[in-house]
Amino acid sequence: MTKINHAIIMAAGRGSRMMPLTDSIPKAMAQLGDTTLIVNGIEKIKKVLKNIHITVGYKKSDLAKHVIEHNVSTVLNTEGKGNAWWVFNSLLKDLNEPIFVLTCDNVIDLDFDLLAENYYSLGEPACMVVPVSPIEGLDGDYIFEKENIIVELDRSKKGEKYCSGIQVLNPKKINSLINSCDDFYDVWNQLILIEQLYCSDIFPEKWFTVDTMEQLEKANNNRS
Repeated sequence: MTKINHAIIMAAGRGSRMMPLTDSIPKAMAQLGDTTLIVNGIEKIKKVLKNIHITVGYKKSDLAKHVIEHNVSTVLNTEGKGNAWWVFNSLLKDLNEPIFVLTCDNVIDLDFDLLAENYYSLGEPACMVVPVSPIEGLDGDYIFEKENIIVELDRSKKGEKYCSGIQVLNPKKINSLINSCDDFYDVWNQLILIEQLYCSDIFPEKWFTVDTMEQLEKANNNRS
């Protein structure tokens, strides 16, 4: 089986819904058990690959220092930019191979090798999003697809699955197919038009997203 060699964790956000905690630290450094949100993700990925990239923005110096201590490959400053800016403007834009894309606020258990196998079996599309079953109280873009090719994403029209925030994408392929943009929603909509946005058959074994203090408390309680 062909493996995937790179992963990026997006951690540049302000985390305004977690104030006042995020007045003093970036959201990615919120405590999760005996570690932090971002380190929890790093440690899970390090078990399957070595090339881990992190985007930083809000309180970037603190976060960069925090993740460098855990031997990540690169730290990308995306302060003031959209969540997809790095795909078109960082050194990763020339990467002609797939990269796992995760967010720092996703607390997951995921079989990365199985996900890689699924990506290659679908013909290595420009982008493949990983779905989850809807969870009450957590917002998401509902996925509508035909034979794994996504035809629509809609936050208001409910379906059986929605985007988890996890993706597998090829930056160079995306750059060759669509116009540069800053937001992943724009990336996805452009890819839908050319049938290059796919939906994975693989769901995370466990998935939870932390966007509020209540969700952080719940994530910590689930670990105890």
